[in-house]
Amino acid sequence: MRIAILGGTGSFGRALAARLVALGEDDVVIGSRDAERASETARELGGTRVEGATNDDAVRGADLVVLAVKADAALATAQAVAAALGTTPLFSVASAIEFKKGVGCFPDPEARSLAERIQDVVGAPVTAGLHSIAAANLDAAPPEEDALVCGDDDGAKLLALEFAGKVVAGRALDAGPLASARALEGLTAVIVNLNRRYKAHAGIRVSGVE
Repeated sequence: MRIAILGGTGSFGRALAARLVALGEDDVVIGSRDAERASETARELGGTRVEGATNDDAVRGADLVVLAVKADAALATAQAVAAALGTTPLFSVASAIEFKKGVGCFPDPEARSLAERIQDVVGAPVTAGLHSIAAANLDAAPPEEDALVCGDDDGAKLLALEFAGKVVAGRALDAGPLASARALEGLTAVIVNLNRRYKAHAGIRVSGVE
């Protein structure tokens, strides 16, 4: 599979790319607004199956595009690559959350998830997931966590589940329609609050599912 990771020079995108490069099973394209920065990150990761490109060039020819930019840039990035993306499935991993000093982290007050809003601006099927997994948990080894994935298009969801299964040691689980991203993105705020309160690297394991 050829996987493009937009935002692959950032902490989470780079961690995802590093996990794929370590596995050596897929061709990985790191996308960025700055092609040279993307290429530099690809060189740092090493391997013969990773390269860097502009976001537009990265999505062309990809089987799956992972939107791993920061939440405040996700909609604009999706809009910018929509034409080049065409109908290639897009996997959104960002969560729009709010920090209030002295109080904690809060879910996005918007009624609809960021992933649903991204679906509004692209012609490709959008899936969402990995919201409970931190970049720090990906650095050393595949985290012993489950990855929750949601989406409305069955084919796109299968690709997203396959991808998610590559980056965790736990299971990639189908969490239902894209509307479930409202809960999954909000879960990021819960994880952040747990990590801050207990000085931990919390993750999610789902019990009772084989």
